[in-house]
Amino acid sequence: MQIAPSLLSADFGSLDRDIEMVNESDAALFHLDVMDGRFVPNISFGFPIIEAVSRKARKPLDVHLMIVEPDKWIDRLASIPGVEYMNVHLEACTHLHRTVQAIKAAGMKAAVTLNPATPVCLLEDIVADLDMVLLMSVNPGFGGQKFITRTLEKTRALRRLIDSTGSKALIEIDGGVNLQTGRQLAEAGADILVAGSFVFSAADPKATIAELARL
Repeated sequence: MQIAPSLLSADFGSLDRDIEMVNESDAALFHLDVMDGRFVPNISFGFPIIEAVSRKARKPLDVHLMIVEPDKWIDRLASIPGVEYMNVHLEACTHLHRTVQAIKAAGMKAAVTLNPATPVCLLEDIVADLDMVLLMSVNPGFGGQKFITRTLEKTRALRRLIDSTGSKALIEIDGGVNLQTGRQLAEAGADILVAGSFVFSAADPKATIAELARL
């Protein structure tokens, strides 16, 4: 299992330390949640933090834009070294196919996120073009929420859709991930688990990442 620790739950007073911990861990990616206070009811961080992380990170960045009009920022995000995935919400994109093609043209991998109430079937006409689909297993905007169990069936449905279309998209899950839910998600067909508070509040974050990676 690939693990993407969410820096939203890191200690921003000791960000260098937490970035280095992830660098030295079994994590595959850094997950960065960008919130604008409009698409979600919270504000997190923007490009100065992404750029600072990119200078220290030795693993690829998965940038999850919980913002309106993400198309405006494609070129800016693509200019930051180490950004591998640009992750946009289906609910925020009026012309999703155009957005996905623009992300790819800029040299990044295209990922699309679905909120908990958004059905997987809406991806039928775009999933073959995607590199990743992120299913939110909590309502976006805040860390530390309880896992929505319906996500397990949703993950299985997405796995069936990906397999039936020949898509190469990876399945990523974000929200309420721990060892129990992580094991269930692995069995349902997930490829990547985003873990925030479960990792950064652990007594030994590196060991926690390693446990998740073994699922």
